[in-house]
Amino acid sequence: MKVDGRVERGEQTRRQILRRAAEIASVEGLEGLSIGRLATELGVSKSGVFAHFGSKEELQLATVRAAAKIFVDEVVTPAGGATGLARLERLLDGWLAYSQRRTFPGGCFFYSVQAEFDARPGRVRDSIAEFDRSWAELVRTAAADVPGLVGDPAQLAFEVVAYLDLANARSVLHGDTDAYARARTAVRRALDRATRQA
Repeated sequence: MKVDGRVERGEQTRRQILRRAAEIASVEGLEGLSIGRLATELGVSKSGVFAHFGSKEELQLATVRAAAKIFVDEVVTPAGGATGLARLERLLDGWLAYSQRRTFPGGCFFYSVQAEFDARPGRVRDSIAEFDRSWAELVRTAAADVPGLVGDPAQLAFEVVAYLDLANARSVLHGDTDAYARARTAVRRALDRATRQA
């Protein structure tokens, strides 16, 4: 089937807009996005950007979805072939690598935008909260699938995700170059305790 060149160019432009929007939002928040700014930075017309989204809220929602897809591609998919403890380790290490290599310039996109919207009801907050729930549930499920796990998988998931978030925060806020190594050590100890390898 032949793809219309205009449609493909439109999709490519949309992907470029959303990638840049996610980069900006990781540093300045989703409220820092504007159709005019994105048009100027990407060298496209404001009407062209507006045509893709129609409103600032739709732009914000599309940015959250685009950031979620990037996260899945970088963190979740590479862990997909593993099982048990190996899968949990890959998910956690994948998250640390995603943040450490600055997939987004502000560190983890979702960590950056959660505080901005956590107390503001609405569709954008709901979208961010749904992603956070999905990630926490994925880690909990992976923990529950570890053979011989000692203790509550939900508690283990809560603890290890807290280590990830703290590494991201310390690295971004303080430029702490040791934060990721410390988080890896903390995660390893938590997993060792949970699997009686300590």
